[in-house]
Amino acid sequence: MIVEVRTLYRMLDQRLTRLFNTDARALLDGRLLGLEREALRVAPDGYISQVPHPAPLGAALTHPYITTDYSEALLEFITPPLSDAGAALRFLDDLHRFVYPFIGDELLWAASMPCILAGEASIPIAEYGASNLGRMKHVYRRGLAWRYGRIMQVIAGIHFNFSLSDKFWAAFQDQEGDRRTLQDFRSESYFGLIRNLQRFGWLILYLFGASPAVCKSFLDGKTTTLPEFDDHTCYGPYATSLRMSNVGYTNRTEKKSGVNVCYNSLAEYIASLTQATITPWPPYEQIGVKVDGEYRQLNANILQIENEYYASMRPKQPPQGNEKPTLTLKRRGVSYVELRSVDINPLEPLGVNVLQLQFLEIFLLFCLLTESPPLDVGECRLIDDNQMAVALTGRDPGLILHRRRGSSLSLRGWAKEIFAHMQPIGELLDQGREGRPYATTLAEQQAALADPDRTPSARMLAEMHASGENFFRCARRFSEQHRRYFESPPLTEERVSFLAGIAEQSWREQRVIEVADALSFDEFLDCYFAQK
Repeated sequence: MIVEVRTLYRMLDQRLTRLFNTDARALLDGRLLGLEREALRVAPDGYISQVPHPAPLGAALTHPYITTDYSEALLEFITPPLSDAGAALRFLDDLHRFVYPFIGDELLWAASMPCILAGEASIPIAEYGASNLGRMKHVYRRGLAWRYGRIMQVIAGIHFNFSLSDKFWAAFQDQEGDRRTLQDFRSESYFGLIRNLQRFGWLILYLFGASPAVCKSFLDGKTTTLPEFDDHTCYGPYATSLRMSNVGYTNRTEKKSGVNVCYNSLAEYIASLTQATITPWPPYEQIGVKVDGEYRQLNANILQIENEYYASMRPKQPPQGNEKPTLTLKRRGVSYVELRSVDINPLEPLGVNVLQLQFLEIFLLFCLLTESPPLDVGECRLIDDNQMAVALTGRDPGLILHRRRGSSLSLRGWAKEIFAHMQPIGELLDQGREGRPYATTLAEQQAALADPDRTPSARMLAEMHASGENFFRCARRFSEQHRRYFESPPLTEERVSFLAGIAEQSWREQRVIEVADALSFDEFLDCYFAQK
């Protein structure tokens, strides 16, 4: 759908004016943010750890803050929703300091792209106990291995969760003159944010992309057009995020099958995603579901479950019990959004810093308040092309992006335009606030726009060139530095006791789930997928 850029920004200006004329500080103070950081455990020899998830960390199935992602060696740290970026980073820091004493001589890998891999079989799939729920999580990961291979699944990232309070939504709805229920208004507004995140999300890859190089073992013998850094590393001279390029995450099968997940409304999103989870796909039928009594995948559909579809941002609603994600959204609407396109910054011990998080707050508010028309097939294609171009060549000073049919603009020119319209949002957030100004955050990111050498991707390549280290050696050096950072000073006894108690409670909760199972695994899956 073609909409004049002036129209989009005129709506933004009007909405900001209305917010400035209200007690905007009180409305925005209720926002919450949370972090999820994935980190590979790496053995001293530089290969992915073969050691099971350490028991003192708790049960990966039920621990609210420390779990595993795809692999037994891929830790996931999760903060609760908190009121500001500093609080989220402090909680994340505590989790890292708690974990390190229990992983022996291993390292937490400092980068998004993985360490040395010895082929598919070297990657242990995560285990979640004997319960039906635990088995389902494990079988789902087996299915990912059969469908896409294990190697792609050990890429790591930062997820940024963001929500605004009901007080904000009620005031915003009143200002918009909207007559829907608050739940419906909130859900559709979040979907507008998601559509704009897709339109403008290339800016996150430029500013925060931190994966310009990859170990050749990740490619596992596949051909690539990336030049060689040395015998063990390939890289993109202007790349920002190979993780978010065709080297990393893709939804190839979804695109080939003709099922397109639609973000134009909550109802269309649920319908299109559900369709992908109930439509068989011949290549997956050839794999088989239950072969010789053992499950290879949960089903042979385009998506086994909704979360198999990779997206830069997901609409989220906490489930009740074993509820399917689409049903949680259908019943209670969107509660928050999860941004998934942020690389782990190897230069930061936590993989992310407060400047990045403050910028993301401003950027997501910009995406929310800017008019967000429906997406059509043509614009979706341009969005995909822009993301790929920035991921692979984002620091190329001559890079041109496309924002609608027949309209092209340099990355730097478009970004300057966006920054100009984010400036008043930073001022709005700074009203009556103490601490690091959001305006300063914007200024620092504008400096990275003016000088690409200040971006994390450029700084990572500069480190490699200056030290003569390939990707693996450079990332391992940062991983070792970060370990020393987390070991001194150690976590306080009070926080150790708090997190140890949660770990013990998680084991008790897992045992309760296992004892309560009354169905066979086949019956459990039938009941899960029959939910309507």
